[in-house]
Order: sequence, then C-alpha cells, then structure tokens
Amino acid sequence: MKITVCIGSSCHIKGSRQVVEELQYLIKENGLSDKVELGGTFCMGKCQMGVCVTVDGEFFSVTPEDVKDFFETNVKSRV
Repeated sequence: MKITVCIGSSCHIKGSRQVVEELQYLIKENGLSDKVELGGTFCMGKCQMGVCVTVDGEFFSVTPEDVKDFFETNVKSRV
C-alpha cells in the first residue's frame, strides 16, 4: 500500500507535517512498516480541500485532528 501526503505550501499551512508525523507513528505502532509505504509530494491540485492524501491513488482530505480515524478506516482496515 502506498500513502502519499501533499507537502505543498497550502497543505503545509493546513497541517501536513502533523499528518505525516502521525501517520509515521501509526504505521510503526501497528507493525505495518513492511506493508505501507509513506511518501510526500508537492501540490495535488486540490488545495482548497485541506491536507491532500492518496491511498493507492484514491484521494482523501485529512486534517491533523482526524488522521487517526482516517488511518483506522482507510489504511489499517485495508492491509
């Protein structure tokens, strides 16, 4: 599974660093380091939608506040 988080300026302002750090922690904490690849990219072109995240190409809008729920629903349940 590949997770990509936008680290462009708009998403950075909306908390992409916190989202990345929390995803790193959750992936490690759940023992998924060998199954989940976490990467960053610049602008995904949907700046108004918050921190842009894709999981195997599927788009999501994630905030630092809902990253745990996002992980449980869209990452952990699919691995």
